[in-house]
Amino acid sequence: MTLLAVSFRQYTEEERVTQLLQSVSKYLTLLIEIHPINNVRVLKAVDSCVRVQFLYPVECRNTSPESHLLLVSEDKYIEQFDIHVVAEEEHRVVIQNLGQLPRVRVADDLIWAQWDMTEQRLFYIVPKESRSTLKCIQFYPDENFNSTLESQLDISVSDKQIRFVNFGYNDCKDQDVASKSLNLQVFTSKAGGLCVCCSLASDIRGEITYSIYFLHKGFSKTFTVSLERPETPQLKEVAFLNLDYYVAAYLPGQFLHLLNIQHPDLLCYSLFLTGEDARIDMLPSCSIQSPLVSTVLDCCMGRMYAVSISDSALLKFLQSSERDSERLAALHCALLCVRSTTDLETKIIWWISENLSTCHSFDPIQEFIIASLYCKMCPETNNLDKLLPYTSLLDWTGVIPGVACATDIISLPVLEIQNSKGFWEKLDSNLESVKYAEPQLHYHNNVLRREWRILSEETEERRATAYLRNIFENAKKVLSHLDAWDSEERLVPLFQEEDYQQQLLMGLMVAQLKDHLMRHLQYVGKKKIDQIVLDYVANLLNLVHRIMKEVWKMYQLHSCIFCFDERGSEAEFRVFHIMSRILEAANGMCMPLPPGFHTLHLGLGVRCLPLHTLLHYIDNGVLHLTETCVRKLLKDLDDNEKNEKLKFSIVTRLPEALGLKARQFWDHPVNANFLARKYVKLLFEKLGNRQCSRPVPERHPVPVEFLPLNYLTNVLAEIENQGVHPYEKQDHINVRFVEEAALKHTMMLLGLRYS
Repeated sequence: MTLLAVSFRQYTEEERVTQLLQSVSKYLTLLIEIHPINNVRVLKAVDSCVRVQFLYPVECRNTSPESHLLLVSEDKYIEQFDIHVVAEEEHRVVIQNLGQLPRVRVADDLIWAQWDMTEQRLFYIVPKESRSTLKCIQFYPDENFNSTLESQLDISVSDKQIRFVNFGYNDCKDQDVASKSLNLQVFTSKAGGLCVCCSLASDIRGEITYSIYFLHKGFSKTFTVSLERPETPQLKEVAFLNLDYYVAAYLPGQFLHLLNIQHPDLLCYSLFLTGEDARIDMLPSCSIQSPLVSTVLDCCMGRMYAVSISDSALLKFLQSSERDSERLAALHCALLCVRSTTDLETKIIWWISENLSTCHSFDPIQEFIIASLYCKMCPETNNLDKLLPYTSLLDWTGVIPGVACATDIISLPVLEIQNSKGFWEKLDSNLESVKYAEPQLHYHNNVLRREWRILSEETEERRATAYLRNIFENAKKVLSHLDAWDSEERLVPLFQEEDYQQQLLMGLMVAQLKDHLMRHLQYVGKKKIDQIVLDYVANLLNLVHRIMKEVWKMYQLHSCIFCFDERGSEAEFRVFHIMSRILEAANGMCMPLPPGFHTLHLGLGVRCLPLHTLLHYIDNGVLHLTETCVRKLLKDLDDNEKNEKLKFSIVTRLPEALGLKARQFWDHPVNANFLARKYVKLLFEKLGNRQCSRPVPERHPVPVEFLPLNYLTNVLAEIENQGVHPYEKQDHINVRFVEEAALKHTMMLLGLRYS
């Protein structure tokens, strides 16, 4: 590039007195050939301020036969100059036809304009009575430009002076001009977000009002902030910063408000900071702008700064916050905006483990799992962020102290281009989502929960259907996708066991999430959707295991604690409590748990809880009886009086199928007595209203005559002879077994020896 365009003021304030009578234009705009001729062309010599901006539609373009220059005037118009250059001898490049530069009018009657230098977009506002129209022009590498967007804004700017944003230096000393011009800025995000940020004049001392128009969502939010220090601040104008996933409203020395662009509906996802927390390092309390994403320009000193959200500051704020809204906002900001590292995730898990009882309006385990999954999965596929859940909260009715918020529905912008790519394609997708009821697009677990409950009650015969076989095939695929748990991760003694209920839930989640994505992402293809769903459920299980692994390290537990010969430690009790909260979070979201979770949870419960509490937890579904844990419990504990009571209490609560296997684990009269009673009960239930009409068969005499027992066994034998056999596959359970079990238990209770 050998061209330079410059616009400047011709004289200083001190020279104004001596030049009042001279007919000299205040502003001069020049086009200069830097090398080799230093030819100068006057583009404008006017009283009004003029800004110039070269177009750079192609990055790293070294040579070009044509350059394009925007000229933006305070007279409310924008022109484009087309400057043709030619190469001469000795590699010189000069302007062709300097006296006749082609020009075209780009925009008229504007009151505000902003240049997006990265994406080569021109935003401008045309006032129309009480409402204004925001327009956008996109410049392309092929040297063409198109009007791309038009949006109606409920902003009155008829009495405002024109303001230029990102068109070079603004004189921050001219506070009178700044106060009369429109403080407004447009921000875009990579995900197709389009926000208009505008500060409004407030008649009340000590209050600041500003509005954010989330054009890609179809609503706006107007915030009124009561300043902590109501004395007149050094700056009365709110500065807006573009942080891609967030926009920030910043008033130095007063507050920093981070607003979530992707999920602006609930205020608890926006972070409102005051005092020392609201300080941006290295920035003085002066006028600033955000010309680029994550960039701040100090207008007074002329310095440019890169701005990012500090993960260490977020973690510190998370740990020190006393309000649920602040904790939730910091948690989401860390996971979704900072794109958390393994180290940050570990620190968040430790914080969650220590603060499970301090969060009242949300479950931190649920939010950590859902937000982490959302962050991991959504970058892989376009529009996936509109289909996967990002929070466990359906609504939030809390308030942010010192901040009043009003929400208004606004008209959606109209896109004037078709078959667009990049940002415009994503914005169009966001607008379509709003038109077709976006809340219904996000995956919900209502149907999953209902289906799981129905299938959990199916009989063995119905479990063999093709539908259920497919469900369990889904579960096997998920388990095969789990991360390999190496020796370090095996610190948590999770048993690789089959858990019918959890595998059923895994398979159902895969099936229903796949159906949900297929309805909205057909263009992605079935194979890709299958992979997304399997990765999602596998990552979910890995996150639960990750939490447990960090908790195990936190409390310095060992992998060999799964035994029952001694009571649990205080650390084990704390881990048991955390596992109970994980289970509660899983039940609330209807999500599966890793294989062996319930076995480990029950094992810790046996070690840590008194018997009556343990049984209460089992009866209320907090602890789930698993074959692995029951078998180990019955085998490892000896049969003293205390252990017999524990074992019998467990055996009596076993499901029928597992109860039949328990006799193999525990050969004891108490267990035999339970099975005998169960057998008798089932005999009479199956008998129903039948009458005993057959004669009593001859039976082998029993060693002890006990007339009530003899009568009972005769009745049972008659029922058996009528073809009633509850345990047809269990040949060892019959009337003879009932008789012997009753005698053994009776003799044991009487303290007599049975032979």
